[in-house]
Amino acid sequence: MSTDRSTIRDLARAHGLDITADSIVINELGLDFQVAIAEAVDGGSWVLRIPRRRDASARAAVEGRFLTAIAPHLSFAVPDWKIHSEDLIAYPLLPGTPGLTIDDDGAPQWHFDVESPEYTASLGSVLAELHTVDPAVVRDSGIPEFSPAELRQRKRDDIDRVAAEFEVAPALLRRWTAWLDDDSYWPTFTTVTHGEVYPAHQLMDGAVNRSILDWTTASIGDPARDFMFHHASVSASAFEATMARYEEAGGRVWPRFADHCGELYSTSPVELGLFALQTEAPEYMAAARAQLNPAD
Repeated sequence: MSTDRSTIRDLARAHGLDITADSIVINELGLDFQVAIAEAVDGGSWVLRIPRRRDASARAAVEGRFLTAIAPHLSFAVPDWKIHSEDLIAYPLLPGTPGLTIDDDGAPQWHFDVESPEYTASLGSVLAELHTVDPAVVRDSGIPEFSPAELRQRKRDDIDRVAAEFEVAPALLRRWTAWLDDDSYWPTFTTVTHGEVYPAHQLMDGAVNRSILDWTTASIGDPARDFMFHHASVSASAFEATMARYEEAGGRVWPRFADHCGELYSTSPVELGLFALQTEAPEYMAAARAQLNPAD
């Protein structure tokens, strides 16, 4: 579901936030929320998140509690929800600009150099800071928490569920089974994680990360989840530089950490399949079929 500018303005006004319709810029990139940036009549800039489905709104309650708990422990900015209802979440605009956007033709637009030493140092520092927060700080928020064994079994269960509903290429199933059966890939500890760290959720000042958005997928789980998109997007040398900075700042890795990130990213079609089954949306079902059983 998408909402037009006049409806967004009226929705905000119903919650006491008076914004100018002409200032509204809509971002349709998110699967769970439509996002808009707008200026209030008093000159302040705001982010508005409108849930696309009722289940997204329900899960947001956990995210709100998590943000309140985690914010004092981070040097980078996270959303400060001033409005939180079933039909609208709104917070003052955070510092920085998105590192990745989608243009009118649906093509990705990168706004900084992901290979730059400045970025690898910034990302390594940010993720080390997040991953070294004591899980006890956020446990009462209600975010999911998984032991190392549970992480692995959950992934196995997810693959089995998707394979029962979709045709999955045999080569992918063999690859995932080998990964799941090999202890050397998997972490022996868990950390606080964002779950979807990639430049569309990162607000940047040049190549420096100033803020991180959209904590819907936060959990106490596999730290590699926050590295997997980066691993898929940069050269081996840039990834190694990020890991080096991460370790210097207190993050923990293991010998096959990079390999594990690659295998984890390879299961992105499984995540899409689960989302398609949850929403039953024809476009997501079609996309999941294509990714789970590619023609080539």
